[in-house]
Amino acid sequence: MRKLELKFENEDGKTVTYSLENPIEPVDPAAIKAAMEEILNQDTFTSNGGDLVAIKSARIVERTVEDIELP
Repeated sequence: MRKLELKFENEDGKTVTYSLENPIEPVDPAAIKAAMEEILNQDTFTSNGGDLVAIKSARIVERTVEDIELP
């Protein structure tokens, strides 16, 4: 499963990560940045360390799980 992780900095200087499953691909970096800027402008989210104050990064994360058959 692939996820889009949006990383922000909060008022305490800590990193806050929001994950979105099944992002539209190929990803559009300009659209992602615009969405993250809008999240900051609208004060959409907050965290234990206060409001989000800056964009840190965005990334696609893929997790692979392989079941092991036990005898």
